[in-house]
Amino acid sequence: MIKQLMMFGFLAIFAVACQNAEAPAEETETSETENTETEASTDQSGDQSFGETITKEGAVPYAKLVNEINEGDSIQTKVVGTVEAVCQAKGCWMDIVTGTEGDPSMHVKFKDYGFFVPKDISGRQVVMEGYAYREVTSVEDLRHYAEDEGLSQEEIEKITEPREDIKFMASGVIVLDETAE
Repeated sequence: MIKQLMMFGFLAIFAVACQNAEAPAEETETSETENTETEASTDQSGDQSFGETITKEGAVPYAKLVNEINEGDSIQTKVVGTVEAVCQAKGCWMDIVTGTEGDPSMHVKFKDYGFFVPKDISGRQVVMEGYAYREVTSVEDLRHYAEDEGLSQEEIEKITEPREDIKFMASGVIVLDETAE
């Protein structure tokens, strides 16, 4: 019971924090700039870094991680994948795909809600360091993410079942220079 209350508390805090991202356009532009431009650094290759400083060396393809992670596992790793979707309210999460049909996407959040990524990086390659794990995502959270992604109310209402997902808590992210991809 205590574990369930703690999980409910965490989800409530996350939902409120993400909903607070829906500020008036003028205010959103300011916070977006502060969180993506001032915290981002660009290296000589044109790659942009967010969060903790990480390197690309040793990153495994997301497709390999899909085959390695089992239920109950939590794996500290560095992974590279393609961004499928980004939170359009604030850049506070992203979904990563392998590019192979049928493989699950991976939902990525950022350590301590301490940094965000640009909202326009769908289709770009990223390297992330942190830990991967499997977890059941509730219908409420799935609908919240769909709303953040900008899906229609009709699409959101089609979400009626919880889903087991691969998730990732990133301490650092590198958005690879698209001209080098």
